[in-house]
Amino acid sequence: MANDALTVAVLGPGGIGGLLAGLLSRAGHRVICLAGEATAATLRTDGIQIRSGLFGDFTTGVDADTVLREPVDACLVAVKHTSLDAALDRVPPTALGDALLVPFLNGVEHPATLRARYRPELIAPAVIRVESTRVAAGVIEHGSPFAEIDLTGEKVDRDRLDSLAETLGAAGPATRVLDDEAAALWAKMSFLAPFALLTTRYGLPLGEIRTRHRDELTALVEETAAVSRANGGPADPAQALGRYDAFPPRTKSSMQRDAEAGRPLELDAIGGALLRAAERHGVRVPVTARVVRELADTGH
Repeated sequence: MANDALTVAVLGPGGIGGLLAGLLSRAGHRVICLAGEATAATLRTDGIQIRSGLFGDFTTGVDADTVLREPVDACLVAVKHTSLDAALDRVPPTALGDALLVPFLNGVEHPATLRARYRPELIAPAVIRVESTRVAAGVIEHGSPFAEIDLTGEKVDRDRLDSLAETLGAAGPATRVLDDEAAALWAKMSFLAPFALLTTRYGLPLGEIRTRHRDELTALVEETAAVSRANGGPADPAQALGRYDAFPPRTKSSMQRDAEAGRPLELDAIGGALLRAAERHGVRVPVTARVVRELADTGH
């Protein structure tokens, strides 16, 4: 797979999907972006424009459609949880065929949802560490000085994972394959949940959260780490706090940006999933439960 030009579908060409679509297209692969008719028409005409300090500024052509109509080697899923069910209608199981389905979604519950809809051996969950934003249809600003992908999939053939990782890595993002799917997903969840929940709850960037609400941040990190540990994931609260302290003070979470824009929040996929996992394992998470409840009560 890695040495040949692939055909890759990208469901949701936003900040993450658009960045990956652009990088893969520039690397010589055929990319089919799956989106609504207006976005698809724009992409067919104008392609994807990437603005990136790491990868450079460039524009590259892509194909685009409203539904997958032909065989592909892989389908990258880069929509929000709040629109996942509707978006998956664009990828009928019969059209997916033998292609790998690679979800770049927040949370830990989506692999089971996807394996109930598609063949389990085709679901290869991925975690990406990047700051990338869609500023207009087909226009992507990649702001972080890094783009790193962890690819996993407990039921997927390892050679297929390694080959796809090589393809993604050659296109730009540093990519590795991890054997332990639960650990990979919970490593992301452990970092994301406290950051997303508190920045959104208070409408403040990370710098103010880690100073004005330090006790709450510490409590959330410790509770999330305990839930992660119970689910087979990593648990290092001191490391998580150190990572928060290293981020630029004006950093905002994607959930906070969604709240500011009036978009639906991934509260259930992040906060709700964390609470459900805690309940299954008998882990007490009183601060997390309160913050999630307060966010829900505000109408988010």
